[in-house]
Amino acid sequence: MGKALEGVRVVDLTHVQAGPVCTQLLAWMGADVIKVESPKGDVTRQQLRDIPDVDSLYFTMLNCNKRSIVLDLKSEDGKQVFRRLLRHADVLVENFAPGAMDRLGFTWEVVHQLNPRLIFASLKGFGPGALEHAKAYEPIAQATGGSMATTGFEDGPPTVTGAQIGDSGNAVHLFGAICAALYQRTRTGRGQRVTIAMRDGILNLCRVKLRDQQRLEHGPLAEYPNKEFGDAVPRSGNASGGGQPGWALRCKGGGPNDYIYVVIQPQVWEPLMRKIGHEELIDHPDYDTPQKRLRYLWEIFAMVEQWTLTRDKWQAFRELNEINVPCGPVLDTRELLEDPDLAASGMIVEVEHPERGTFKTVGCPFKLSDSPVEIVRSPLLGEHTEEILRELEERESALASGNGAASPARV
Repeated sequence: MGKALEGVRVVDLTHVQAGPVCTQLLAWMGADVIKVESPKGDVTRQQLRDIPDVDSLYFTMLNCNKRSIVLDLKSEDGKQVFRRLLRHADVLVENFAPGAMDRLGFTWEVVHQLNPRLIFASLKGFGPGALEHAKAYEPIAQATGGSMATTGFEDGPPTVTGAQIGDSGNAVHLFGAICAALYQRTRTGRGQRVTIAMRDGILNLCRVKLRDQQRLEHGPLAEYPNKEFGDAVPRSGNASGGGQPGWALRCKGGGPNDYIYVVIQPQVWEPLMRKIGHEELIDHPDYDTPQKRLRYLWEIFAMVEQWTLTRDKWQAFRELNEINVPCGPVLDTRELLEDPDLAASGMIVEVEHPERGTFKTVGCPFKLSDSPVEIVRSPLLGEHTEEILRELEERESALASGNGAASPARV
């Protein structure tokens, strides 16, 4: 069975997190991803090492299913090989600092002239404007895109999320954009420039907060727990941010993650009140509509929490789920790595590595019935240099002899 992107050749000039996650997704969909590294390698090979003198988990978990070639792009010999790679590629992906590709001599105009069918994809911190030439890291993208200002509790500072929405989140944005460009090429025959700014991707993920900013112009946001509202959407703790109220409630055990998140939909009001022993509130005139309940929301959650404190988070989940109350236990990283359901679904995968042994990684988050994903370990530095150069010579020879099958994938 073929893969969704089988036959697509990707030159991967990315490093650290956002770019490598994008190209790993392309590789999982069947693309031949050639990771171009300097003689020192991707910086994350050495960052946050847990085992001396081997590739770090930071690198191995973001670079599966790729091949590695070492090129010195500051030398003319390295640039020449890079040009040859581009002539036979479908996609180039990079996430260098602003202006770095231009200084190397690989502007969009140069690359497009080398290979008019090539899709040149870049991920930067910011788009045009005051921040355009600034460097960006995950927290900076969150700070400038609306996430930090709306994350945390009302009386606390702006807070960075645990999920890497600036890096890995934008990697998914870029993956989708590249796939769209590949599809458009089937009609136009042309490559194109694809760009994404981390800040823009964060803003896209903060869409509901921009919704609430405009609602705030017409009065306080009743579903928020905040007592006071200024001229911008406030941090609202664990409020759901949606049309149905929700909160994280403590459970039996008292540990840092012994919590369950509960959402109170209108249709579960009656069974939930029966479950926690407050039948008197079902038809009480102060509580008999969702709108009336908003003013008592935090008293209601306190009553539900008195019930959840008598059960561990999984027991509370099972009982609430049985009566169709939307809820979920708060699971920590250890619980996730050891979750048998995630292992069975291919979301937690064990990988064998020749230097570090077995490690666990996160699998592909989407499943295609006709394009199953098999996780292959990340490459050692320069592991495929000779192989890639040999293939390049074969393609060039085939093209010289008129064999069109050696050209980039016709997608």
